[in-house]
Amino acid sequence: MKRLDITTSSPEETRAFGAALARLLQPGAVILLSGELGTGKTTLTQGLAQGLSVHADVNSPTFVIAHEFKGRLPLYHLDFYRFTEDGNLDILGFAEYFWGEGVTVAEWPERVTGLPPEHLSVHITQQGDNQRAFSCAAHGTRYEELLDTLKEELGDAA
Repeated sequence: MKRLDITTSSPEETRAFGAALARLLQPGAVILLSGELGTGKTTLTQGLAQGLSVHADVNSPTFVIAHEFKGRLPLYHLDFYRFTEDGNLDILGFAEYFWGEGVTVAEWPERVTGLPPEHLSVHITQQGDNQRAFSCAAHGTRYEELLDTLKEELGDAA
């Protein structure tokens, strides 16, 4: 499994990392975000939205579970934090988000089942007040190629 580790030192750098990643995404991309509360999952998603030319405020969809945004590609932002037991995406009615033509970003993916086997997982850890470490893991050839290209584009930051 191909991996890429990135560290940012501010919310602005986190958004810039998300924007750089989003510029490389193609229809049907799936990004699964994990990490403790407050580590920057939504901040990274805001950057992804910027890179997808979404012109709307992106906030955590914790209480509504899903937000949809229009941009270069549709952005589907899902948050499964409120799920306390494994929920199957097909039964819950969220599976269609993962098999469409947009970009699906899911926070707290460990709380559901039925996720696509091919995806980019990003685990975020807080390393100080503003510093965040992003550990990206490619699951599938498409995402391995994505990480190779992202590493090239980020240069010394990667």
